[in-house]
Amino acid sequence: MFSVYNLKPAFQKLLQPILHTLYKIGVTANQLTISAIILSCLMGFGFLQYHTFYLGVLIIPFGLLLRMALNALDGMMARQYDMQSQVGEILNEIGDVVSDIAIIFPFVILPGINPVIIILFGVLAILNEFAGILSKAIGKERRYDGPMGKSDRALVIGIFCLVFFFWSDVTYYGDWIFGTASALVLTGTIIRLKKAL
Repeated sequence: MFSVYNLKPAFQKLLQPILHTLYKIGVTANQLTISAIILSCLMGFGFLQYHTFYLGVLIIPFGLLLRMALNALDGMMARQYDMQSQVGEILNEIGDVVSDIAIIFPFVILPGINPVIIILFGVLAILNEFAGILSKAIGKERRYDGPMGKSDRALVIGIFCLVFFFWSDVTYYGDWIFGTASALVLTGTIIRLKKAL
């Protein structure tokens, strides 16, 4: 099943010159991971201010693009420059969950969307990451299967915010959008668990 995650090799290739520059100036893989976590928290906080600073809506799509780059770069740096560590792996996995919480749950303030659906989407996103890690915990490889893995969720949320910036009434379709996304996250989680067995 197609997932944005399938585009990762091409995305990493584009980031290679940036990776080399960051390494030359002394940036570490763990610093990139921590930067992605901090960025996600700032994105969520910025979105919560959209009533008084409407441009805050745009921090989500542009921030998600930057976060995806940071998430790709930290892994690339760890592998290519021998920076892999248990601390780095923990930061990476915890960071994904913290990022989902920081970015998804602020959407409960949007008018026209049932907050229960947003909370469901957020909880399922966390379970989806847990299912991916569980495979590794029982001795197999970490699973990234879709649909609606981390990259897919970022795409849906980013596009939603872009549309919302220009057409606020899109929120009245939010229950369908995030309800469907939740169903797809659940499907992806089941696939990950099956492949972990």
